[in-house]
Amino acid sequence: MADNIVVIQCAGRKQPNAGHLRNSDGRNVMFVAKPDLAPATLGYVYTHPDDRADTGLSWREELQRYNQEQATDNPLGLLPAWRLYQNPTYELLYRKYGPDDLYVLSAGWGLLRADFLTPAYDITFSTAKNIDKYKRRGKQDSYDDLHMLPSDTTQPVVFFGGKDYVSLFCALTHQVKSPRHVIYNAIKPPNAPGCQIRKFETTTKTNWHYRAARVFAKGRMDQ
Repeated sequence: MADNIVVIQCAGRKQPNAGHLRNSDGRNVMFVAKPDLAPATLGYVYTHPDDRADTGLSWREELQRYNQEQATDNPLGLLPAWRLYQNPTYELLYRKYGPDDLYVLSAGWGLLRADFLTPAYDITFSTAKNIDKYKRRGKQDSYDDLHMLPSDTTQPVVFFGGKDYVSLFCALTHQVKSPRHVIYNAIKPPNAPGCQIRKFETTTKTNWHYRAARVFAKGRMDQ
């Protein structure tokens, strides 16, 4: 067990070999925030994680069932959360903290254990102009997010992510009794009720949280 539990936000760039859930006719499912705005694509069926699959369960429930029943064989080739994203920081953190002490905050799925098998998806909180509207999750949008971090953990929980993800982190960890720390880089401190906040000084503005997480993992946060 590590001294801390680390939570890091998800990323837009997924591995090119990321697996997909499939619908009843065998087509790959791509999860997005607003399927009705997604472009027509022959290769995918666009849907929301909480839409109903052909089985009558939501796709989120189907994913949970897949992890429970198919995790060993994994016929669809889904990647564990720590491997789904291309940035090498996720692997560095996994090697340091392992599945029990590393979590990924996913805009599509919620707070995931690092080893949770996760399909390809394209959902983000980013409001950057280059992000298509069908990918954008609004802060008030309804999601039945997973929250896999045990509420009885005694380890401090440290979050690395952009300001758009802070409110989701706070919401999905509000039941945790141990100290929660939010590392930030914005000029204005984020609103993080119940959390301790700490600014990470760096000239890097885009994806600064990767550097902060790497520094933290090496035990050099004060440098």
